[in-house]
Amino acid sequence: MSTRLANGGRLLNRGKPLEFTFNGKHLRGVEGDTLASALLANDQMLVGRSFKYHRPRGIVASGGEEPNALVGLGENGRFEPNQRVTTTELFDGLSCVSQNHWPSLEFDVGAVNAKLSRFLPAGFYYKMFIHPRPFWKHIYEPIIRQSAGLGKAPRDRDQDSYEHFYAFYDVVVIGGGVAGLQAARAAGAAGAKVLLMEQTPHWGGRAPVDGGTVDGQPVDKFVDEIVSELETMSNATLRTRMMGAGVYDHGYMLGYERLNDHRPDAAGPRHRLWRIRAAQIVTATGAIERPLSFAGNDIPGVMLASAVRDYVVNYGVSIGDRTVIVTNNDDAYRTAITLKKQGLEVPVILDARASGGGALADEARALGIRIENGKAIAKVKGGKRVEGVAICLQAGEGAVLEEIKCDAIAMSGGWSPVVHLWSHCGGKLLWDDEKAMFRPDVDNPPTGADGARFVLPAGAADGEMHLARVLENADAAGRAAAQAAGHASKPGTLPVGETQDEAPITPVWMMPQGAGIKLRMKAWLDYQNDVKVSDVQLAAREGFESVEHAKRYTTLGMATDQGKLSNINGLAILSDTLGQAIPQTGTTTFRPPYTPISLASIAGPARDATFQPLRRTPMHAWHEANGAYFEPVGAWRRPYCFQKAGESITDAVQREVKATRDSLGLLDASTLGKIIVKGPDAGRFLDMLYTNMMSNLKPGRCRYGLMCNENGFLMDDGVVARLDDDTFLCHTTTGGADSIHAHMEEWLQTEWWDWKVYTANVTEQYAQIAVVGPKARKVLEKLTDDDISADALSFMGWKDITLHGITARAYRISFSGELSYEVAVPASQGRALWDALLAEGNEFGVTPYGTEALHIMRAEKGFIMIGDETDGTVIPQDLGLDWAISKKKEDYLGKRAQERSHMTDPTRWKLVGLQTLDGSTLPDGAYATADGTNANGQRNVQGRVTSSYHSPTLGRGIAMGVVLNGPARMGDVLDFPKVDGTVIKAKIVDPIFYDKDGEKQNV
Repeated sequence: MSTRLANGGRLLNRGKPLEFTFNGKHLRGVEGDTLASALLANDQMLVGRSFKYHRPRGIVASGGEEPNALVGLGENGRFEPNQRVTTTELFDGLSCVSQNHWPSLEFDVGAVNAKLSRFLPAGFYYKMFIHPRPFWKHIYEPIIRQSAGLGKAPRDRDQDSYEHFYAFYDVVVIGGGVAGLQAARAAGAAGAKVLLMEQTPHWGGRAPVDGGTVDGQPVDKFVDEIVSELETMSNATLRTRMMGAGVYDHGYMLGYERLNDHRPDAAGPRHRLWRIRAAQIVTATGAIERPLSFAGNDIPGVMLASAVRDYVVNYGVSIGDRTVIVTNNDDAYRTAITLKKQGLEVPVILDARASGGGALADEARALGIRIENGKAIAKVKGGKRVEGVAICLQAGEGAVLEEIKCDAIAMSGGWSPVVHLWSHCGGKLLWDDEKAMFRPDVDNPPTGADGARFVLPAGAADGEMHLARVLENADAAGRAAAQAAGHASKPGTLPVGETQDEAPITPVWMMPQGAGIKLRMKAWLDYQNDVKVSDVQLAAREGFESVEHAKRYTTLGMATDQGKLSNINGLAILSDTLGQAIPQTGTTTFRPPYTPISLASIAGPARDATFQPLRRTPMHAWHEANGAYFEPVGAWRRPYCFQKAGESITDAVQREVKATRDSLGLLDASTLGKIIVKGPDAGRFLDMLYTNMMSNLKPGRCRYGLMCNENGFLMDDGVVARLDDDTFLCHTTTGGADSIHAHMEEWLQTEWWDWKVYTANVTEQYAQIAVVGPKARKVLEKLTDDDISADALSFMGWKDITLHGITARAYRISFSGELSYEVAVPASQGRALWDALLAEGNEFGVTPYGTEALHIMRAEKGFIMIGDETDGTVIPQDLGLDWAISKKKEDYLGKRAQERSHMTDPTRWKLVGLQTLDGSTLPDGAYATADGTNANGQRNVQGRVTSSYHSPTLGRGIAMGVVLNGPARMGDVLDFPKVDGTVIKAKIVDPIFYDKDGEKQNV
């Protein structure tokens, strides 16, 4: 049985006991325990059930590679499923429950699947669940949905907080083992700004457990000294409990810091997601021990040899009284030696190598440990825990030579460098036959836009397993990273590491090598998803020869550990079955994050009021104080209208329209998008974005433009002003500012990356006020000495002026059809100008107006509105905007799409005006019916209303819509059924209802 030893446990504070519960059972641990070590100390070997067959599962590893021991952690607002017990630090009051079983962990009815395993091989669901077809909806799908998943989704609101952090470093070192520490010291000594992160709470990695010396002193003392040195460096930042989650293009990477998981009642955020830009990244991520594939290797009590060693040395926990060691390399001998020195029994070391081990094997023999070379495990005895092993020849087929009683098995199939982060951004791998591992191909590293390397591996992550070579390799990586970041490395003394040499590994992918089908059907590769050796062999026989196809057919490596323990063994079995070399088979794709991160950390502070922060213009407080009725427009709240006491919303809107048309209105237009486009290629760039020409626009002038996506559909419109030869200001719709800026950047970064263009979204940097109406010029003239006459500032021009002592830019543009100026000032001056305009405008009966009055006035003039007249399927030609499409340009985004037969179909609905015969207002979105019915028995339609308002100017309802052959049917009357069964009749008219010749904007 597993238990706490009387001594050992270098990470423990035995003087501080902690209490926790597992499945409601009260257990005890000590400070420094992980949840895994505490469970093992209480002899809790069974911790879960596998996904497919519900087989008993125990702890197999000691780190983030653990596939089995997942629990639901916490309660209520702090409940989180699928938490690894091996990476969860124990704290007082911790509560957890095991997963994927019913009604209990000990007795799980789902275990019946294991009895049916011969009928449920890999891929059975692809063949079974398609026949008979009616079964899918009523039988198969409900059962599958009920069975899917491991943990239960939280039901309560998360009560913790999370944050994002943005940082910039010359060199980021991922991994705080001896390699990471040495790389960070070398880079820091060169003057580079360094970030060193380690995913566990402790520095040093495996070295303090595995032993060895550095410069003649124990390796753990070396770790303490180098950490102390790094802590004194002003240019070095050290973080524990922080995992390098992913590496991306341009030196961008994510770090995942668990700040308060181990102290849930502490103040501050629980997790922090770091968004880092680094000139160079060093991956000192170590290596992961591989399991061996033999029958019964999933029974609780079968563990990685390194994990058994970790629990003894770090936590003072024995996995069993009698531990059998099975290996194909020398490292596992360290576990046997450690156990023996702790007074525990090691009945035998089964070394699959016929030639046996080296110096470590000699040390084990000297301690009296029996060693059997060329031997293997035929099968493991036991059900919910190990009871014994059957021994056979590795070269044979599994004939049992001897049976030995034991309660634990420590297995080692060799080591695989953690190459995930190296591979995230395109780093290539090569197969090392001598060490039986994939390691980074340093001649094909991840490269930046300039083609230069920006990721370097170090230590065991680069395939170096001897302490001396680990330190040498890491020092070189740190110096190279600093130099690449612009910091010349300084001469220094390289620490010299010493540890015992090891005999060569012999690759063992199946045990024994000639195992029959009965043994192969019990030899597990993927512990969580229940993928066996026989499953991968079946996939190969059925034609799934690509490693990616075999992965999806068998679900190998698709569990929450993403194949950290299973992938190499699985692809080796696939290679052997296909009769080809491992490099020819290749690896599956490594994708971030390296280990799961909380969804809440991705969201960060974006919740409640900060989920989408409310954006306010500089005049927002004035609007609130003066009866504004707000409507959401994107992330903004814009005044829909300004109600006076006793006034309805409808009355307020009508009043605002009349007052603006008759005299003077003010509109807060600050929310409209404003994007600076600058550079020698700015005109060329805008010619491709807009349907009309922008490159020939003269400085000081403005032009209305349409923007289409690559499918030809109209996506935004606005006025473009040319500020100087290389600079344009593009106005966009309020809701489109961010997306249009992103659209620009996407094309610049992916297609026209060599064009010299810079864009900046300056929407919130400026307040913009529309001064509208016949008295607009008069009120501005009261505030400025600059000439803004019709000749000095003509329609579609702009001019820098001074208003009320404020530097301003006045655009002579109109969305109402009235004389209009849109005045832009720095945001900090917006409220002052607004107040000045109101004060000086009193003489003219100035009226602030909202978005609904704006919409009515633009509809009276027949101006389109993105989102009303457009719905993602409309092209400019549908709206009669052919005049805004340049015939001088060879190309623009959407041009070719608009030449497709569907886009040039003469039956496309076209924009028209609609006037009801009785003067009423058409319902927005109403359809015009036609004769006959469609295939679904519904009335045929021939058009729809896109915008509809009551016009106070005209005293009747007006509408715009798209209608079949509309422009050619002027005067035709259409039927628009209402939901109450009545029908409104409307006549097709010109979409310009007011001031067709545009005289009012030129007063």
